[in-house]
Amino acid sequence: MADAGERRDSRAPPATTVFADGDVPDHLTEMSEDEAALAALGYKQEFKREFSAWTTFAVSFAVMGLLPSIATTMWYGLGYAGPAANTWGWLLSVIFILCVAASMAELASSMPTSGGLYYAAAVLAGPKYGPFAAWITGWSNWFVQVTGAPSVDYGCAAMILAAASIVNPEYIPTNYQTFLLTVFIMLTHACISSMPTLWIANFNSVGTTINLLCLLIVIIIIPTATIGDPKFQPNEFAWGIQNGTEWPDGVAVLMSFLSIIWTMSGYDASFHLAEECSNAAVATPRSIVMTAGSGSVLGFVLNTLIAYTIQDVNEVIESDLGQPFAAYVVQILPQNVALAVLAMTIVCAYSMGQGCMVAASRVCFAYARDDCFGVVSRPLKKVNPHTLTPVNAVWFNTSIGVLLLLLIFGGAAIDAIFSIGAIAAYVAFTVPIFLKITLVGNRFRRGPWHLGAASLPSGVAACCFVVVMLPILCFPSVRGEDLTLDEMNWTVLVYGAPMTFVIIWFFVDAHKWFKGPKINIEHHMLHQQLPGVEGIQVPAKENGKDSDLERGSIGKAPSV
Repeated sequence: MADAGERRDSRAPPATTVFADGDVPDHLTEMSEDEAALAALGYKQEFKREFSAWTTFAVSFAVMGLLPSIATTMWYGLGYAGPAANTWGWLLSVIFILCVAASMAELASSMPTSGGLYYAAAVLAGPKYGPFAAWITGWSNWFVQVTGAPSVDYGCAAMILAAASIVNPEYIPTNYQTFLLTVFIMLTHACISSMPTLWIANFNSVGTTINLLCLLIVIIIIPTATIGDPKFQPNEFAWGIQNGTEWPDGVAVLMSFLSIIWTMSGYDASFHLAEECSNAAVATPRSIVMTAGSGSVLGFVLNTLIAYTIQDVNEVIESDLGQPFAAYVVQILPQNVALAVLAMTIVCAYSMGQGCMVAASRVCFAYARDDCFGVVSRPLKKVNPHTLTPVNAVWFNTSIGVLLLLLIFGGAAIDAIFSIGAIAAYVAFTVPIFLKITLVGNRFRRGPWHLGAASLPSGVAACCFVVVMLPILCFPSVRGEDLTLDEMNWTVLVYGAPMTFVIIWFFVDAHKWFKGPKINIEHHMLHQQLPGVEGIQVPAKENGKDSDLERGSIGKAPSV
């Protein structure tokens, strides 16, 4: 009997869990290691585990999409601080972003579930504040996910229409054309994301390979084919600030971090795919770190090349093409080469948008599983019996995304979906990190992948960076008499209004029924009324098979 317990214990990696101490899942001996780890977190296995470490990284890297992300957000980098945003601005910000990623990876190793950050916040805040912490983290993270595909697809559509303008200079894209093309791209992504898991994994694997190849090809093309005069700018230009705002230079550089933060926010996708990944407690954190690390290096290389080769920043930002990256490649490359680079960027953007759609559907499913969406949760937490994927969640997110795209007709208001992607993401990223370093400390139960002694300084640096950046990302580029409704930064309203609503909803009604992550697996409780008991052997079943053994300690608070 003891041997059976030891075998079962060795198969369940350490996990931070919503189970009260002494509550144990049943039938652990009949589960694989991944199933046992998920059961220890309170959930039954519902997806097929057909993602490997590589394909999980593939989705994560596709969601980050370096080439299309840098191309889409050039307005906020070069536009706010000039070439400095691409060089030393990138280096400064990614130091802190890597701290956020590493701290998140540590959480993912301990709690490899699709709920990810939301689940971690619930457990780390304890039974009293856990539901509210999970509520804030979950909704903020869902806002990120639901705006991800629309913002990426909007950038993809803008580049397609800009390419049409390059070929036919008399053509000027209209808002409704941009809207319709973006919606069409989103619908194709929704169809792909509704397919079986293995198909999605293969699609993203191919997409990531193409993404990497296109990125490397563009990195080679820019310095070798540029026709600018001079071919390369001096260091003073490439590392210098060209302030495109009405704020001091230092503030302008901080504002330009919006481009970097938005670009470097896709690594959490690995966390949300943990329940579909083999050896998730190790593969998931590795994928997070690999994505953030490779993105930091390759992103710096591409951004530095742009800083050294761009001829006129203002001309690029104010181009009639309506897309700065398209204006940049036309400025420095022969037209046919520029169109080829733009075509590769469009392909990468399409792959990135599809990765965003997959990650968003898994987040939506995980939150609906715990009834975060109230009465709407029931259909969203259903897994399609034919594809074994959360199809309802896919199309729910798609519908919300299409409604958000109506901001295209509001001028500068469409910029808010990019700011939301940055602010909401890093609020969700850092809430559980903050809880871990302040409330839990040394009581945190680490997974097989962890930071060791670097855990605390990494968490502190991550939280300090986000606290500084949150108000900065809400600044408009102009101020005083120049600040009009068209120039206003609407992030506070577009993100703040729904967050205020969900907070009021929680205190008025949701606190009565939302208690955080729900255990959806059969389990039994050890006899906690016996003081000093470390473990209890459950009597053998009538059929002669040994029942599961579990070690527990006294108390009803979730284990951390």
